[in-house]
Amino acid sequence: MRGLRLHLIVGVTAVFAATASIGFAQERARPRSPAPAGAKLTFVDLQNNARIASKTTIRFAVSGMEIAPAGTVRRNAGHHHLLIDTELPPLGQPIPSDFNHLHFGGGQSEAEILLSPGRHTLQLLFADHDHVPHDPPVISEKIIVEVMAAPEEKPRTAAAPNAKVFFPGLQDGAVIPPRSLVRFGQENIAIAPAGTRQDNAGHHHLLVDTELPPLDREIPSDFNHLHFGRGQTETELTLPPGEHTLQLLFADHEHVPHDPPVMSQKIRVRVQAASVTAPAAAAPPPARAASGRTPAPNDASVYFIYPRDGTRIFATSTIRFGLRNMGVAPAGVVRPNTGHHHLLVDVATPPLDVAIPSDLNHIHLGNGQTERKITLPPGEHTLQLILGDDQHVPHDPPIMSERITIYVGAPAKRRPRR
Repeated sequence: MRGLRLHLIVGVTAVFAATASIGFAQERARPRSPAPAGAKLTFVDLQNNARIASKTTIRFAVSGMEIAPAGTVRRNAGHHHLLIDTELPPLGQPIPSDFNHLHFGGGQSEAEILLSPGRHTLQLLFADHDHVPHDPPVISEKIIVEVMAAPEEKPRTAAAPNAKVFFPGLQDGAVIPPRSLVRFGQENIAIAPAGTRQDNAGHHHLLVDTELPPLDREIPSDFNHLHFGRGQTETELTLPPGEHTLQLLFADHEHVPHDPPVMSQKIRVRVQAASVTAPAAAAPPPARAASGRTPAPNDASVYFIYPRDGTRIFATSTIRFGLRNMGVAPAGVVRPNTGHHHLLVDVATPPLDVAIPSDLNHIHLGNGQTERKITLPPGEHTLQLILGDDQHVPHDPPIMSERITIYVGAPAKRRPRR
């Protein structure tokens, strides 16, 4: 039987406690189910001190007993639990359910898991219909595995071998004013807006004072990585006086560079100081909209890179965010057309004219993060993204994603969307 697919990053504090064990803790002690003295639990094709890939399939085997799903009362039967980086739990009560104690109550005998690089311990523990270990307990040897680091890969879109991008009329070493119109050019590759999949096509990204990002994943969106997802071929750039570097990097519909990458030469420009004809005045703060909220471009959008609506995810998963036509700035930093992410879990959209709450259902990413690892209990959940300004207040107009539905654990019938 094909096992449950789990996505687990070990060693990170869970945002949500798995709720499946709450009822267990409240149970009164009861006699444990007996097990034959010769029952044995083992890992299949996995030895102590094995070196494994970050994503790997763990297989289990039991002898002298039968496998029965949780809730099924049967003599000399039970189901598997995988313990990761933890000691044995108390044997006289139900096994906890969290990212260190994985339950296979459907009767699974294998699981695909994702572990962080480094050393981890694994151990199997059999339990009865109520998740309580047998008497005597049926336990495997605790083994150590060494997880090898592996780069996150994403299929890249092909580009013509003679495709190129460049700065028309802007040479290396040019002297430019603080506010300049910078134009982008391309040859042998077409312009297509972000989200529009098209062969040998993509859109521009301008890298300012930074090195090339990893070329096998989405280009970051911040003050050093400017996205032009609507297909723009120019921008008005404001830079402080001094030396700066500029480079163009083309990317596909998902903001991932092509294969081979299509990028310009990195050029150096020197920004001259603005002439002063009057005493300098402090820069005014960004203008407020009539509502009193921070304004945002009408074409700005925030979205989920992972997961997508209807996806079944692992109990512990990294949720990744995308942002178009705005920049990311930490909370407390006042800059035009910027904000920071807020992840809403299993909660309705909050009022849009006050600061977004901060609790387990409203997760603030105030340092400018574009992803968050969370742990969710099995079942159906909703996720939504809202961008907030320096004071955590949604913009005007608000920049928020659709509310998506995702599933954790065994398949469940999806309820109609409201």
